[in-house]
Amino acid sequence: MTTVFSNYVGGQATAAGDRTQPVYNPATGEQTGTVALSSVAETEAAIANAKAAFPAWAAKTPLTRSRVMFKFKQLVEQNIDHLAELITREHGKVHSDAKGEVIRGLEVVEFACGIPHLLKGEHSESVGTSVDAWSLNQPLGVVAGITPFNFPSMVPMWMYPVAIACGNTFVLKPSEKDPSAPLFMAELLKQAGLPDGVFNVVNGDKEAVDVLLTHKDIEAVSFVGSTPIAEYIYATASAHGKRVQALGGAKNHMVVMPDADLDQAVNALMGAAYGSAGERCMAISVAVAVGDVGDALVEKLTPLVRELKVGNGMNPDMEMGPLVSREHLAKVRGYVDSGVEQGAKLLVDGRDLRVQGGEEGYFIGGCLFDQVTTDMTIYQEEIFGPVLVVVRVPDYDTAVRMINDHEYGNGTAIFTRDGDAARQFTHEIQVGMVGVNVPIPVPMAFHSFGGWKRSLFGPLHMHGTDGVRFYTRKKAVTSRWPTGIRSGAEFVMPTMK
Repeated sequence: MTTVFSNYVGGQATAAGDRTQPVYNPATGEQTGTVALSSVAETEAAIANAKAAFPAWAAKTPLTRSRVMFKFKQLVEQNIDHLAELITREHGKVHSDAKGEVIRGLEVVEFACGIPHLLKGEHSESVGTSVDAWSLNQPLGVVAGITPFNFPSMVPMWMYPVAIACGNTFVLKPSEKDPSAPLFMAELLKQAGLPDGVFNVVNGDKEAVDVLLTHKDIEAVSFVGSTPIAEYIYATASAHGKRVQALGGAKNHMVVMPDADLDQAVNALMGAAYGSAGERCMAISVAVAVGDVGDALVEKLTPLVRELKVGNGMNPDMEMGPLVSREHLAKVRGYVDSGVEQGAKLLVDGRDLRVQGGEEGYFIGGCLFDQVTTDMTIYQEEIFGPVLVVVRVPDYDTAVRMINDHEYGNGTAIFTRDGDAARQFTHEIQVGMVGVNVPIPVPMAFHSFGGWKRSLFGPLHMHGTDGVRFYTRKKAVTSRWPTGIRSGAEFVMPTMK
């Protein structure tokens, strides 16, 4: 028997749609469920439910809302192994990595627990004679999140805890490839005391997405996915008067300087390039070898890539699981084919990997290219798979220029012992998130996450203080109480005295 995944609206599972799509276990290729694809009417019903729930939820005190987040945090911690298993069985990443995903999401819940402090405005006494001024941060209304397959738990948790704590109601459209985790989160939120209708899940495809982008009652849209879709989301939702943050693709470079601790750099590259089978927007997919470090770097990397333990993510001995779908496997293999055709040197070829017991799964082994140039497709485009390319450059300046010239500006890193070089790199690199001897510089929840250039559409980053700004609007109040003195009407621009 396979599971049927419906919507979650008004605090309960609701049937959705005549259209459906299969859900697979990528480690076995077996169909494990069927997800409903919501119609326009079903998506509108979820929005209407969220709109009806908004006034009462917005009227709750920030302290009341934070207590729901505290309880939700406790419930997620109690169910973390089950949640990680749901992720592994539908996404494919190894179980320990899935738990790490949940923990990174929980950090945002912890941040949202401090919402009474985060919502405080500013106050100025006596901006004029007997006149005071202050600001309020108030919720927007109904907001939407559209999230990708690669982090079915974490990325939604980067959105809805902050949005809900700020007093908004939320409609989530998760990936149809791995729907279990978001639906389970909805149940935990209800157990935590969240009122019905405040958090809703609508499964679907572009039909549901377009409703969220254009409906008059949606005030803001958060998105994470590929750059072409992020651009579409931003253009469409903005044209309909909505606030938008749309995070797109990446091609993250790691610069390895000649003075770097090479063992540290190699270990960092292995985890950052091949963790989660490279299906991370913050994965390192380009190693930039500066000066004469290239030969030694490749010599150390090659055997480690060959020895990667690849298999079912539920096996605790595995380091890497399958890709998410048969279609994505074919796409990644195609990128490897193109690299060979365009003249790159394929040092490790994972295309022919066979996993015992997973013959129908979507597996590919780690791939490693050397002698890659910037005109090659495998350098220019986001592969989103376990493919690391090594580009050799003569000096630091060439490395920086190459990164700054790339259309993406999501994340980057430099490995060096030279503090001056590291400081200069963090200052002049045109990338939103930078690591110094840290390969995946994902900011903590109390900072904000987001890239530059074509990796982000919209002015505000995700979670942290930018998240609070995104999910609230500021109201300025100027107040004077009557003193009994009447001076008559004034017909000029008011100024403070």
